[in-house]
Amino acid sequence: MEYRREIDGLRALAVIPVILFHAGFQAFSGGFVGVDVFFVISGYLITTIILAEKEAGTFSLISFYERRARRILPALFFVMFACLPFAWFWLLPNEMRRFSESLVAVSFFSSNILFYLTSGYFGGGELKPLIHTWSLAVEEQYYVLFPIFLLLTWRLGKRWTVMLLAAVAIVSLMAAQWLSITDPVFNFLLLPTRLWELLLGVFIAFYLSTKSNAKNITGETSQPASQPASFAGLLLITYAACAFDKQTPFPSLYALIPTIGAALIILFATPQTLVGKLLGSKLLVGIGLISYSAYLWHLPLLAFARHRSIDEPSKALLSVLAAAAVILAYLSWRYVEAPFRNRQLFSRKQIFVYGTSCSVLFVTFGLAGHFNEGFQSRMPTDVLAVDITRIHEQLLKDSGCNLHSTGFDLKDCIRGDKSIPPNYALIGDSHAQALVFELSAALRKNRKSFIPYVKTSCPLCFAMPPDADNKDCAKYQNQIFKDISNNNVGTYIVAARHALPPSGELTADAKASFEAHKKSIVRLLDLGKKVILIYPIPAYGVPVSAFMAKNILFHGNKLGMISVNTKTFKERISYFYDGYDEIGFHPNLSRVYTDKIFCDTYEKDRCVAQLNGIPLYFDESHLSNAGALLVVKEIMKHIENNNSDRLL
Repeated sequence: MEYRREIDGLRALAVIPVILFHAGFQAFSGGFVGVDVFFVISGYLITTIILAEKEAGTFSLISFYERRARRILPALFFVMFACLPFAWFWLLPNEMRRFSESLVAVSFFSSNILFYLTSGYFGGGELKPLIHTWSLAVEEQYYVLFPIFLLLTWRLGKRWTVMLLAAVAIVSLMAAQWLSITDPVFNFLLLPTRLWELLLGVFIAFYLSTKSNAKNITGETSQPASQPASFAGLLLITYAACAFDKQTPFPSLYALIPTIGAALIILFATPQTLVGKLLGSKLLVGIGLISYSAYLWHLPLLAFARHRSIDEPSKALLSVLAAAAVILAYLSWRYVEAPFRNRQLFSRKQIFVYGTSCSVLFVTFGLAGHFNEGFQSRMPTDVLAVDITRIHEQLLKDSGCNLHSTGFDLKDCIRGDKSIPPNYALIGDSHAQALVFELSAALRKNRKSFIPYVKTSCPLCFAMPPDADNKDCAKYQNQIFKDISNNNVGTYIVAARHALPPSGELTADAKASFEAHKKSIVRLLDLGKKVILIYPIPAYGVPVSAFMAKNILFHGNKLGMISVNTKTFKERISYFYDGYDEIGFHPNLSRVYTDKIFCDTYEKDRCVAQLNGIPLYFDESHLSNAGALLVVKEIMKHIENNNSDRLL
């Protein structure tokens, strides 16, 4: 295979936006498209090599997997080993547990599946040191399947092979477009909706493998078509890297922009074109050669810095770390990647033995971290006392009623004194879920029970039209409304998260959703039900429990308490408080004003997030048991006073 400098330059064009995106540079808000460019390059290079060997009669699966192991595993495992001491000393138990699980998943080439099942790419991914390995998992899964597919279809001829691959690519792209709306996390992380990007590179390889079309990369054809086409490719990639952002449905038809851009460069950027000369420059080729190691290094550096800094690190520090990733990439390329790719230094047997041994070590360590809850014994007892994240994650997971095809199974989800028929229900999203444990204890003590109609991201809204974004929630709410007519519940406790976005401006959709939520409260009242309405709670810019734990671990508890100015909180929440007040007086409506619980009560002009060294929240906005207990005490006053409309 003829070496093409411009392909290494294209690798640089792919990795630089990814690094700057993860470093938080807004100018590269779509820098994640660099991964899509890598997919096209991988599909092209791998297929070119396989086609050349098939035509020469020298292709073998064992040799193919050996080359992939030499290319991928040494640098990957080296970076993973380098992460271990930082994880051991800096990660809290729950963070360490998740990191340990990722070690196992990476070793089995399935980290994309793990991150799909746990959280996704944009949901706090900047704190996961190995989340970027999802793209390696996609490629590795492709490497397992694609050569076998070619072996099975080769006897049919190239034409039929390409036609079959084209059908797969079309289905994959259509699925990506559909799932970008219906299941964006699956869509972003898993192979089925990324396959078409790799296959785009495959089609380029098939096209250029013919003798007549090979002239396009040797400069034997005229340049008039090559110049604008390669320049268009550069513009498409640049546009996507700068114009896309986390809100862009991706991958979808939007992903055609950077991938077609990459395809145009591979097809038309020759040493005779301006783009080819640019990408073939010594600087970009040098970055391209170390791009794999740079990709591996950058996110662990940024993630561990974010863990150590507690708050978001400064742009200056993130810039230094981005540069450090390039320096480390050069060192690992020269002293790890290059030696292990040299067959004179390491034999095939050694590569497989080393790879298997490292995988076993990571799996063993990872499983130990999982089953030992993140090696809790590493942490001082005062740190463990305030690090309650793991406990409360489990409480949220187990707190609500599960909706089955036939409705709710109330026998399994009644809380409180289960021997008493429920006369209360709690309705809401994860903010309501956070109340379940303490409310259950309080009602059990008073020989009462309740039904927790709670589901993450699913506030009370009976008028919710089912669509792609909320179909599960709409089904859940519809079933609640059916149950209202069939059960004997007389009092409904309503709680939900309401907050302004960082921009400070609510969208028309958000306002419409809140109005529908208010109408549902009124509907309950019109049905003769009693309602205890919990007003929105204060929220904070940092995860409270983790902040307190790391304040002790890293700063000797010198950073002070977490709080927010009362006036600031009320200004940001006024739209929702005023909206609830607009419901007006009703004899069956009770209100719990949470600002009277958390604000100006323990500290003048401040809403507090911790009390006597105990976190009232386990993350930025969800109450811990200690915080929930304060709210539940106010709820119980209304229950004990027969739900009078006394304003607290």
